[in-house]
Amino acid sequence: MLLEKDYTNLFEDVHTHVKESAEKLGCSGAALFIIHNDKVVTESYFGKQSNVIHARDVKADTQFHIASVRKAYIGFAAAYAIYNGYFSIDAPIQQFVEESHLSAYEGVTIRHLLTHTHGLKIADGKLVNEYKYGESWVYRGPSIELLTMIIQKTTGQSVADIVKEQLIEPIGLQSTEWVKMSQPHSKMTDTIRNANDFFWTETDVVNGSGMNMYVSAQELALFGYIHLTQGEWGGKQLIPREIIQMATSIQTPNPELPIHKNGFLWFVKDTNYPFNQIGDTVPKGSYQLLGYTNVALLVIPEQNIVAVRMFNFYGSPEGYDYLNDIRSFGDIVYKCAIKSAAQ
Repeated sequence: MLLEKDYTNLFEDVHTHVKESAEKLGCSGAALFIIHNDKVVTESYFGKQSNVIHARDVKADTQFHIASVRKAYIGFAAAYAIYNGYFSIDAPIQQFVEESHLSAYEGVTIRHLLTHTHGLKIADGKLVNEYKYGESWVYRGPSIELLTMIIQKTTGQSVADIVKEQLIEPIGLQSTEWVKMSQPHSKMTDTIRNANDFFWTETDVVNGSGMNMYVSAQELALFGYIHLTQGEWGGKQLIPREIIQMATSIQTPNPELPIHKNGFLWFVKDTNYPFNQIGDTVPKGSYQLLGYTNVALLVIPEQNIVAVRMFNFYGSPEGYDYLNDIRSFGDIVYKCAIKSAAQ
């Protein structure tokens, strides 16, 4: 790997927090990976990849189901497409959809899709407006389906193609992939879940549109790291700086509204709100994604740090406060980074 390892016990509080969270969730295994000041400072693996007898230990190459964290890769592909002139961020999506006559699409732009401010939802099998575009924020699925379709239609490449060509192959990633769920392999964790969970889906489609992305803790951290460096890798500008800046800066149409702020699907820290996923002490300009498997990728540019936690529990068991847990994760990472920088 490109980065030097310089392990320290100054992030022990983060290690403890992740281990305790894994126990509260009921995970069979978990992982933690932290890059600080261009060095790997913490790398921890806990437990087994599943609850079956003789299950494989969680290791450096273990791949976790990253759920909604995958959206950062879709955001990257969208930024790539915009940078290369395939469409603009404020292009009306009616330009790209087959049923452009539907009133629900009127006024909705690419920007609205990327920032969860589109107002689109499916009700009784029909696409409707939950609220007027740009005036609120709700986490709904149609935006992801539309974005992946528009990227494919305009660039001639799928999200997975773009990510592979621009990131996976140049960096040399080995444990980042969309997996055919009917063909699991030995490095994948088993995702512990309710068998009847409404949100769980399985697919063999590997074009980047599905909820079937598996990544190791190390490689998710490296994905965050190339955002932290604004596209630099090994002393070279591997990704145009403008692509990263678009993806990780606030793109919400009206940033004055008291709603979540987003870049290209990343949550970007601005003002403290009780509903924020990023802790109160984490500085403005930090950005993060959280998946339904409780996986998190946090980047704090002010402290030059990337922190990844990996779990294999889908959803939240009774009594588990996911919002408090993820906020405290960020606050502890930030506190430890300050302590480390001071030494």
